[in-house]
Amino acid sequence: MILLIVSNTGEVQILDINTFFKQIILTLTLLSGLGLAQAEEAEEVDVCEPFQDGVVNESLLATMLSAAEDGHLYRIQQASSRVGFCVDSKLSRIEGDFHDFQGGIALDTGDKTDGQTMILIRAASLDTKGAFIENMLKSESFFDVENHPEILFVSNGFRWTGADTAVLKGKLTMRGITKHVIFHVTLTALDGKQVKVAEKILVKATTTINRSDFGMDTLASMVNNDVQLCMSVEALKFQTISSLGATVAGQSSSLVAVPTPG
Repeated sequence: MILLIVSNTGEVQILDINTFFKQIILTLTLLSGLGLAQAEEAEEVDVCEPFQDGVVNESLLATMLSAAEDGHLYRIQQASSRVGFCVDSKLSRIEGDFHDFQGGIALDTGDKTDGQTMILIRAASLDTKGAFIENMLKSESFFDVENHPEILFVSNGFRWTGADTAVLKGKLTMRGITKHVIFHVTLTALDGKQVKVAEKILVKATTTINRSDFGMDTLASMVNNDVQLCMSVEALKFQTISSLGATVAGQSSSLVAVPTPG
């Protein structure tokens, strides 16, 4: 891949991206809203580790970059969003929220497919409002946050089912185990516009998984195997790449990723 940096004066610089990991760093920079310089200063291992070994392929990254350039990329706003789960037990209903996550939605404006979503969750940020339950769920019997610090969802299919509803298919990775999941999604515009052209959207997504599929089968007689995953996230449209503050010789720039010939 090569990266074209186009200044407001029409000057072009070409940067050669030789590794898959540099594409990941650029993508995460877009999603998190950090400046390009901040991404380069971040620890590369921390940024790249969840996406190694083909977990995130080049086509997904290209889609996210293209969506950003076309104005269809929405960055999840962590402060006003909720990502969590609930499960029933013989004693009570257990609910948990994760407070540290990042990601984005490349929302296609067509009627059928091509939306993309990528969400990374830090498992240690789990909060259950109770120390005993929280520590147990973070232990090796459940999320095993010490050995598996990240939870990753990467979509591989998106289909509109109505004006504001959709089905989102993808791969969920927890405890090093990856399974296919299907989220049922409702999208709401928060600025009075239609969803597909809104600047800010509310995305609610739910699905049910079996915890045993991810190696969490402790207390099977006490806690249900079915776990409901739920997200209610506000996402803000990434207006232009130049809003990252990237500059060339002191001038604002736009970034475009294109394939290298051959």
